[in-house]
Amino acid sequence: MTKFSKKEKKILSNHFSNTDDNVFAIISPKQVDRGALMSRYSRTDKNMRRVFLDEFLKNENRGEEFYTRVLLEYGDDSVAELGGAQIAIEGLSNIAVKKIEDRRIGFSYLEKSSRYVSWDKKINGKYKFYREPKIMKSRYKEKYLESCNLDFDVYSKNIKPMLKLIQENDPIENYKFKNNTGVECKFSKLKTSDDIKSADRIYRAATKAKALDALRSLLPASTLTNVGITGNGRAFEYLLTLLFGSQLDEEKLLAGKIKHELDTTIKSFVRRSNDKYGKKLQKYLADINKISKKIASSRVSGSPISGSNVKLVGFDSEIKSMNKIITALIFENSPSISFEQIQKNVRKMNLKLKTKIINDYANARKNRRHRPPRAFEMVNYTFDLITNYGMFRDFHRHRTLTLERQLLTTDHSFHMPKEIIQLGIEKDFEDCMYKTKDTFQVMRKYLPEQSQYVVNFAYNYPYFMNFNLREATHLIELRTVPQGHQDYRLVAQNMYKLINKKHPHLSKIIKYVDMNQYDLERFESEKRTEEKRK
Repeated sequence: MTKFSKKEKKILSNHFSNTDDNVFAIISPKQVDRGALMSRYSRTDKNMRRVFLDEFLKNENRGEEFYTRVLLEYGDDSVAELGGAQIAIEGLSNIAVKKIEDRRIGFSYLEKSSRYVSWDKKINGKYKFYREPKIMKSRYKEKYLESCNLDFDVYSKNIKPMLKLIQENDPIENYKFKNNTGVECKFSKLKTSDDIKSADRIYRAATKAKALDALRSLLPASTLTNVGITGNGRAFEYLLTLLFGSQLDEEKLLAGKIKHELDTTIKSFVRRSNDKYGKKLQKYLADINKISKKIASSRVSGSPISGSNVKLVGFDSEIKSMNKIITALIFENSPSISFEQIQKNVRKMNLKLKTKIINDYANARKNRRHRPPRAFEMVNYTFDLITNYGMFRDFHRHRTLTLERQLLTTDHSFHMPKEIIQLGIEKDFEDCMYKTKDTFQVMRKYLPEQSQYVVNFAYNYPYFMNFNLREATHLIELRTVPQGHQDYRLVAQNMYKLINKKHPHLSKIIKYVDMNQYDLERFESEKRTEEKRK
């Protein structure tokens, strides 16, 4: 361990959590210094605290200079992952936020929830939806505004009636709550005011979520939301490059604003997002998009499917899949034996033994957070999906998979929640959908990208997902939990049925899939939240 003088220790204490241990945190206030110090490990034999004293302390721009040299001269992009930032974006559309959240690696997102927060409030007398510049300058302006305003009108005026319907259909007396002694009982049996308030808080939160879930289908993709992003410099640079190269003015404008803010914290990491290097990458991305469009327009024929669709279109035989997984499972504990040799041995095993091995791993899982071993990543499934756009937004959150999607259109009809029918507002709902379709159809030829903004969450949307069995286990188990949205729970349950049909033995690893349906999805979750609050 390097010894430091009292003076040096005093200086170091402002930048490191300790000065005398071999494990320490970097607390230097400048993000660029923290990242540069980390990256210096590969280019010096000094320890980090000595590097700081010798190289950083006397030069305020040392971090910036180091990164500029490494990134531009050496081309070592990975060092850009050593600096991170947190950005909040408020008032962006659901089109733009999905473009941002398409980025899978290097980011964590937290987006405003459509089941806990309502969109009925106005700002300066206007509903909160994006007024896209090209649309607002076009002859479609009035139709666009009429369509979006109608959606928000119907949504807003039905929040209280929908909440009342949910509570009438599923009254508080249907549920049990814990009293102050920890005993569960009906609401009418609760004695203390604190117990009554607690139960009422749980019930109101669960019924509000149910009501807003039913009504969110009315919201258009132009609906403004908020998102918080935590990411590393490399991820931010690539995101900015994509946004700068977008066909949408909103996304280009966001790119400039995000870069301006990142320049105050991690400037060196994102400097290439729109310079000559970034522009070359933007051109490349535009070129490959043109190639795929040309192929699609000249070689692909067919007509849009009306309604929803969940199909398993890509998978291997179960025997082949089991051989891959079992070989990978035992590879680590088979020292000095190659993967190929192990695979030959596995192929000789009978089905009964292979099934027992898979069952043993399934039985070892005691809850859904016990993820299967990485060996289960050896097998993949491809699902061809058409679901409502609101549901897509939930599946879109999963990162460890390949997801590609098309433009948002009105070509695949729409999904009407059963609560809309129960409330007796089918006509109002359909009026919104038909108004949207009329507006979209006249816009799409001239403004294909911009016309997406008018499409409602209720409209069905085509995409595909390709994921391995390990991720299938996580996705299906998570999306079938009781507190999940009823729409995506049904789709996740169908995914499980399709995998189980093709791979009845392997699917046993998906141990915590919930095939039940629930009336008030958020109730148990809100109870747990209330217990924690207490």
